[in-house]
Amino acid sequence: QVQLVESGGGLVQPGGSLRLSCAASETMYRMGWYSQGPGRQRELVAASTTTGNVSVKDSVKGRFTISRDIAKNTVTLQMNNLKPEDTAVYFCYANNRLSARKYWGQGTQITVSS
Repeated sequence: QVQLVESGGGLVQPGGSLRLSCAASETMYRMGWYSQGPGRQRELVAASTTTGNVSVKDSVKGRFTISRDIAKNTVTLQMNNLKPEDTAVYFCYANNRLSARKYWGQGTQITVSS
């Protein structure tokens, strides 16, 4: 069973920055982050593969950066210029190349508020 452990998150004022990190128990082809805001469905924020493919949600482009350390099985989401609408629970996820099954972290709350 793949385990994902998240760290980071918390409360920040608008315009502030936060960093989320996630460590996997083994190397996974794709790792990234979903967010789930109040009353909303979970949606992809950013993802990165071991082959270098990166996808980022349009609304966070230029503000959020995803990075991988494949050797350490970690993925990091650097979030800058945070906005109140970024408030959500953020979930780390991972999946292997030959399987659609996603593995999930425990989720971490990000609150952007003055």
